Amino acid sequence: MDFESYSISRKDGEGRPVTLKGRMIGPEDGCQIVMIASLGRPGSDFDEVASALAEAGYRVTLPEPRGIGGSEGPMEKLTLHDLAEDVAAVIEAVAKAPVVLIGHAFGNRLARTTAADRPELVSHVGLLACGGLIEMPEKAREALIGCFDESLSPEEHIECVRYGFFAKGNDPEAWRGGWYPQVMRMQSSAVRRTPVEDWWEAGGQPILVVQALEDTIALPANAHDLKARLGERATLVELPNAGHAMLPEQPGRIVSVIRSYLEEAGK
Repeated sequence: MDFESYSISRKDGEGRPVTLKGRMIGPEDGCQIVMIASLGRPGSDFDEVASALAEAGYRVTLPEPRGIGGSEGPMEKLTLHDLAEDVAAVIEAVAKAPVVLIGHAFGNRLARTTAADRPELVSHVGLLACGGLIEMPEKAREALIGCFDESLSPEEHIECVRYGFFAKGNDPEAWRGGWYPQVMRMQSSAVRRTPVEDWWEAGGQPILVVQALEDTIALPANAHDLKARLGERATLVELPNAGHAMLPEQPGRIVSVIRSYLEEAGK
């Protein structure tokens, strides 16, 4: 099954042009899933998971953020609410709302913001590596920053990727590339300019939380806090032998968790 490309245009709140591109896969009449990638990374991080879900009958959309894959627009002085407008525009243009909105790492913050701002577009929220409340250790922060440092040697860079994103013994080579510093800076600034309370509880929708047990960036305490706050509204699944990257480490398990959750929800 092949991916299809899309391109849409919109104007932001100040009338400035925004172009949004991405890809879709799966039967058009399937349950609609939209997946938002990690900090400074492309939608292709989800390709293996999206392809497996499509084969199971789901329709999966992978938006590219501004600055990747032909998506363009203002990239300074934004908030998560501005970026959530991009996600909402994609849902309205190419998906059939309400969708299941899944975000990985940074993408989980954007998914929650979108669900909070536009709840009519989102039926369920999926959070993979749901950080944002409990601070990461300094060494993990340094590794995260190092992943976007273009002055590092290849050996230094891959060590940052390994420590920050992969469980012990897992091969980080799959994520040697795919780092976009300008996009990271845009998204990080948007996080800093948006109060956590605007998005932490995701607007009231049911939430699936998939927590990697060896995540050094989005520490498991974040997932446990969210579960404690939301009770039965949140379903927590813990994933062994996976770090912050998660997707290239345990794709089959992630597909299984998503499918089981959605089948139980009647999707």
